[in-house]
Amino acid sequence: WSLAGLELPAPVLTEEARAANFSNERGVDGTVRFLRNVMGLWLWEECRRTWEGRGHAVDLPALLGAAERVTPFASLIDPDAPEFLAPGDMPARIRAYCRRTGQPVPQSPAEVLRCVLESLALAHRTVLRRAAALAGRSVRRIHLVGGGARNALLCRLTADATGLPVVAGPAEATAVGNVLVQARAAGLVGDLPSMRRLVARTQPLRHYLPRGDGSAWDRAAARLEPSSPRNC
Repeated sequence: WSLAGLELPAPVLTEEARAANFSNERGVDGTVRFLRNVMGLWLWEECRRTWEGRGHAVDLPALLGAAERVTPFASLIDPDAPEFLAPGDMPARIRAYCRRTGQPVPQSPAEVLRCVLESLALAHRTVLRRAAALAGRSVRRIHLVGGGARNALLCRLTADATGLPVVAGPAEATAVGNVLVQARAAGLVGDLPSMRRLVARTQPLRHYLPRGDGSAWDRAAARLEPSSPRNC
């Protein structure tokens, strides 16, 4: 999953937020993660599993390099569409979606990967903008943590799609957070801001700035609107 949303001091409990499928999760020191699930790199992992199951080795760095050279926005999907939930032949389902919606059908693995990553970046944009509107907040930067932080193309596309700088890392955010909370219980670290400064000093973080004026992403988002009722 991509868990896209905001960290807030209090939950958003409006009917509008509930109808938009947002949840409020308690965090350390009374913070609240106001978020919504987006189908994440599961789409890519299922593509890779399908190809490798057919005897085709997948070199991800080389494939990401090839995906960067693919024509932008050739094909887009709604990552949250029901047909992408179950395991199985994900490349075939992505192609079927594109065919059904009258788009060019991605053929090569690089074209499929570009379709997946651009679609996820658009979903991140949609959910973050909706979360900000529901919470009455503005967003100045995105912290992208977990395994997706290792995917430079996803991070770069997310920055471009949202028009916001992305700070990527730590990749092992769950483990780092667990260790820090236990360390604080043992009196080894200070308050939450101190823990975050420690992470920033000791973990490898990468920074991505948005490129362009965002108009191409606006047009791409408009293409998905009729077929993406779940993307509020």
